[in-house]
Amino acid sequence: MDEKNKDLETQAKEPASGASPEKLPESQSYTRSEPNGDAAVHNPETASTKDIPVEAVHSAEGVTPEGQPFATATKEEAEASSTHAFFDEAASEPARPATQASGNNGTVPPIPPTRAGGGNLSGNNGGGGEPPKKDGKKKTIWGAFLAGILGVLIGALIVLGFSWGALHDDNNNDATSTTSNTGTTKKVTVENTTGTTQALEKVQDAVVSVLNYQAGTSISTGDTTEDEASSGSGVVYKKSNGKAYVVTNNHVVEGANKLEVTFSSGKKAEAKLVGTDKWNDLAVLEISDKYVTKVAEFGDSDAVKVGEIAIAIGSPLGTEFAGSVTQGIVSGVNRTVPVDTNGDGTEDWEAEVIQTDAAINPGNSGGALVNIEGQVIGINSMKISTENVEGIGFAIPSNTVVPIIDQLEKNGEVERPSLGVTLRDVDTIPEVQQQQVLKLPSGVDYGAMVQQVVAGSAADKAGLKEYDVIVEMNGKKVTNSMTLRQILYANDVKIGDKMEVKYYREGKKETTTVTLTAASSTNQ
Repeated sequence: MDEKNKDLETQAKEPASGASPEKLPESQSYTRSEPNGDAAVHNPETASTKDIPVEAVHSAEGVTPEGQPFATATKEEAEASSTHAFFDEAASEPARPATQASGNNGTVPPIPPTRAGGGNLSGNNGGGGEPPKKDGKKKTIWGAFLAGILGVLIGALIVLGFSWGALHDDNNNDATSTTSNTGTTKKVTVENTTGTTQALEKVQDAVVSVLNYQAGTSISTGDTTEDEASSGSGVVYKKSNGKAYVVTNNHVVEGANKLEVTFSSGKKAEAKLVGTDKWNDLAVLEISDKYVTKVAEFGDSDAVKVGEIAIAIGSPLGTEFAGSVTQGIVSGVNRTVPVDTNGDGTEDWEAEVIQTDAAINPGNSGGALVNIEGQVIGINSMKISTENVEGIGFAIPSNTVVPIIDQLEKNGEVERPSLGVTLRDVDTIPEVQQQQVLKLPSGVDYGAMVQQVVAGSAADKAGLKEYDVIVEMNGKKVTNSMTLRQILYANDVKIGDKMEVKYYREGKKETTTVTLTAASSTNQ
């Protein structure tokens, strides 16, 4: 017996290294596949390996540990390819777990879980099925060739289909496609134009941020400084002779030593305060038109309908969020909201406003409320901000804004008719004093009491005196000082108009006629 056969006989009596499935070290693991038809893999915990022929074990990688060809392979097969010889010799041996122990030491690696050259584990040529026979070798080659040709044709049809779809897409989208060996990737850029985006194109750049700088004192030097105290929004509504005009809220500019406007481009311009109207909470600023690219157009607020789209534009929480856009609807029109104009905690005016659910936050004040046509239908002014309320904001109607800002631009103030009196609401006076001092008849617990009459005023000329209680003016009931102002400051009331006033004096109801004069102070 030569040395080679002697070695084989010796190995036949000993178990092949790596042939018996041993317990995996704790640092290794493998996934056990469940049996599934022809492709089922034997459970490595139950498969027996003690009778595996040495030749079969050696054929796992195509050579013996000594580096010799398969023991059962012919010289021609060994020289050509180990694949078919491996399939033939491995047909009778059981599958092994797809794990590999570390180190060689003559250990034979396990059988790979997939066929050489790829392929499916199921089907005629797959996994646990019978391997192809030698006599079917030519048929297999021809089948693979035909399958390859078919795959190329199908791939070409798919590529043509994508190309045809890209060239004949009837959407207005810009598309580019790139082809690789894995298929076609299509990149689509969508041009999404809506009524909202078209409206914004018309007006968004006309909305600016307004910064309010007030005097302060430096802690380190004690010098007087100008620090940003607050900020809001504004709308550029006019451009003429190198100047531009911005409308904003009175409370945005109140108390300012210096005002500055920041455009959507980031450019800044110093602003001059032209005039304010505290009753309607409006102010006009003058700036250079150097950086002005858009001027807003006012719409007709009387034509606004409940339910139509409303777009709010401004700088909520400061310039960091400048140009923010929120959208909602018009929730209500001709609303009246009581406000405190002098900050004394008492509501002394009722503002006529448009209600919207478009989000309005601190910093949005003075910004634009826009319709779907891009027209400004209101100047955002305030919102109800309580824990139980959401989505109730208000804007001053454009038809109220336009005549006010026209007067502010021309005169620096709004000329309103005046009675020349200071007032107190009757319902704030104790009932005992209503009866004993004012001597009001039973059932009269409303009206505006005259606290003081300005000498030479319209009221003085009409004979009104202290403690007179006005209950009717111009044919309208006066319940308190707020309703009196609304009657007096109505758009159809002008300076020089004559107005009938009814009042109680010493328990008697009397009537007088007042010729209205221009207001020179905060008196009514």
